[in-house]
Parts: sequence; structure tokens; C-alpha cells
Amino acid sequence: MAVGKGTLNKVMIIGRLGQDPELRYAPNGSAVVNFTVATNMVWRDQDGNQQERTDWHRVVAWRRLAETAGEYLKKGSRVYVEGRLQTRTYDDQNGVRRWITEIVAETIQFLDTRAEAAAAPDAEIPPPEPDTTENVEGDLPF
Repeated sequence: MAVGKGTLNKVMIIGRLGQDPELRYAPNGSAVVNFTVATNMVWRDQDGNQQERTDWHRVVAWRRLAETAGEYLKKGSRVYVEGRLQTRTYDDQNGVRRWITEIVAETIQFLDTRAEAAAAPDAEIPPPEPDTTENVEGDLPF
């Protein structure tokens, strides 16, 4: 848990992976995995119509947690992620400053049963909105 003087930075989400995890290795040899998790909110508006919104959360995990997530998770997997929010900047290939806010995972729990895991590729998850902060080269921006 990330705690500072009188502060708390803790995030807990349950959702489904929007894509297969990307497992890579940093120059120092540490495993790092990136994936997105979709969470949904459903409500009724003032006219009684059902509304729904999907939020996308970037997740990063390191070392053994990254390797485990990269091995067992796939698009559509239902997961519980606990960690802290982190915003970082990098300069893209054109020298433009970009910001990324992500959850740095400290815990990842796989919530699918074996039957659900086998059916996960068929899970209906709306595609994420286009993201202008994506690192198109595929390299880690740090």
C-alpha cells in the first residue's frame, strides 16, 4: 500500500481484460506486463432509460506478478486488481510530452472459473476509445 504523510493512494477494481496482456522485459531484466481492464457503470437517467458507461484502466505489474499475469490472463479474463495510481510522463518519438495514468498492480486475482476462462474470448467487451498517449513504438517509455 502506498502511504505518505497523511495520504493514501490505493485503487481496487474488478473488470475484464480488453486485450491479451503484453509481457516484456525492461533493460535491467525485470519482467513488466501491461494490460487494460474495463469496468462498467449502469444507471437510469431522469427519464427512466438505462444508461451504461465503460471506463478503461491501464494496469502495469512488475517482476513475478507480471510473469504470472502474462502467462494466465487473456482478453476477456475477469480480474481483481489492487494497487496504486501513478501518472508519469514521457516524450514520444516526435518530442511531444505525453502523460499516462495507470494502476501499478500490487495484487492481481484471477476471478474466472475454468469454464468462464475457456469462454473468455467470446466475452463482449466494447473496444477502448482511441488513446493518443499510446507508445506506438512498443518500447517502454521510461
